[in-house]
Amino acid sequence: MQAFTVHQGLVAPMDRANVDTDAIIPKQFLKSIARSGFGPNLFDEWRYLDKGEPGQDPASRKPNPDFVLNQPRYQGASVLIARQNFGCGSSREHAPWALEQYGFRTLIAPSYADIFFNNCFKNGLLPIVLPEAQVARLFDEVAAFPGYSLTVDLPRQVIVKPDGSELPFDVQPFRKYCLINGFDDIGLTLRHADKIKAYEAERLAKMPWLAQTQL
Repeated sequence: MQAFTVHQGLVAPMDRANVDTDAIIPKQFLKSIARSGFGPNLFDEWRYLDKGEPGQDPASRKPNPDFVLNQPRYQGASVLIARQNFGCGSSREHAPWALEQYGFRTLIAPSYADIFFNNCFKNGLLPIVLPEAQVARLFDEVAAFPGYSLTVDLPRQVIVKPDGSELPFDVQPFRKYCLINGFDDIGLTLRHADKIKAYEAERLAKMPWLAQTQL
């Protein structure tokens, strides 16, 4: 997965609490067995006026002009701020896939659903928890200043605001290590590829019959 160290990006506000995973990526798009192509259907039922189905050309859809991500000032946003309990509902891993494939690199909210929170780290997204008052202040500043951007410094564990002030945040050390190095679960295992190969070779030497293929 893509490593995360320092990211500066335009901020988009999702001013809703309890945004569930079916809103993030509706159930009809879970039929795909690929792990790509979900970005165009992020927040599909809010983002478009017509009902979306897998395989549709996004250019043929009717965008909802009132939805925040369709507003010109938020085009290209890569930082999403949200209210409490973001990512609740079913445990679909497609939700962080859709957010990441749309272009978001980090999320900021007062709280997240546990499974969604864990899935974000496994897919290269940084979900930051800040006190509710600080998040509310960010919503006010984003609304007041078009082009509002933040710098998220993971090694230092701070968010740098446009005026230079900093908001510290906590992140579990192991999750921080994985994000900075771009390690998902497979990447963590492949760090030991040489040891795995050596073990398999030794096992095969002791039990050569394991190499036989039964038809």
